[in-house]
Amino acid sequence: MRRQGILERATELIEKVAGLLLGLITMIVVVSAVGRYFFAWPIPDAFDLSRYILGAAIMWGFASVAYRGSHIKVDIVAEMLGPRARRVIDLFAWTVLLFFTCLLTWKLFQRFIYVYGNGEATMDLRIPSWPFVFLIWAGVAVSIIGILARMVRIAAYGEGLDHFEDTEAVETGEAGAGD
Repeated sequence: MRRQGILERATELIEKVAGLLLGLITMIVVVSAVGRYFFAWPIPDAFDLSRYILGAAIMWGFASVAYRGSHIKVDIVAEMLGPRARRVIDLFAWTVLLFFTCLLTWKLFQRFIYVYGNGEATMDLRIPSWPFVFLIWAGVAVSIIGILARMVRIAAYGEGLDHFEDTEAVETGEAGAGD
């Protein structure tokens, strides 16, 4: 077993947060549906809670993808180029991702300030909405750190995403005999 760095462990923690949030959504939806159809008593605010938690799960999942880069990508042109040109393309792509992630973080922070200042709450139980919006914002904010870390690794060490693709292939059993 290889030794993991701080960023690897942090990314695994981020993935666990996203997984826990998805599990929580599943529980809320299932329990509310069972309560509604069998007992005529759904969970109050199940809709509001599930949508906020889903937003947080997506943003925390994005934070993991921001570092690992295990998202959909088209690299037909990059594969035909040499390592140096590929590094330039990778840095450009990650810079664009960083720019738009910073914009998203800024807008979500503005939304958090608005929700907090206006005292928005859920419909039935009047649970304050700001902690959920803050959790969503925190997921995006953490992704900036992951993107910056990936950019440093690309610029300083010439790393691509091959390490993660090989790891995923081994974990899913898709690695070839020569891997």
